[in-house]
Amino acid sequence: MIDSLEYKDYAATIHYSSEDEVFFGKIIGINDLLTFEGSSVEELKTAFRETIDDYLETCKSLGKAPDKTYKGAFNVRIPSKLHRKAVFMASKNNVSLNDFIKTALIYAVKHEHDINTELSNKDQSYNSALEV
Repeated sequence: MIDSLEYKDYAATIHYSSEDEVFFGKIIGINDLLTFEGSSVEELKTAFRETIDDYLETCKSLGKAPDKTYKGAFNVRIPSKLHRKAVFMASKNNVSLNDFIKTALIYAVKHEHDINTELSNKDQSYNSALEV
């Protein structure tokens, strides 16, 4: 799992540069590229909150929507065996593949901690899913 911060329904990924000896972050889910940094965790958190507050104020003064717009449609590439199993499971439950995937995503979001563990072991998880 990548380290992150959250504030006012916004999130950022966090990294550390050993070369510069600084923490830095990038805010995700917005229309613009916003980064921030700090030499300590507290400085980083403060910079993150200030960056969000400044960005929201700027967007408000410009009459611009800050959040990225999501269409609700995207392509996913998966192994053919997993695709086949998903189609079979959807059929057994008398739902479309789209509804099956939507349900799986809802489940994943509701069980974020478990999903983070699975993603940490993604190669093992994918292989074991295909063996079932």
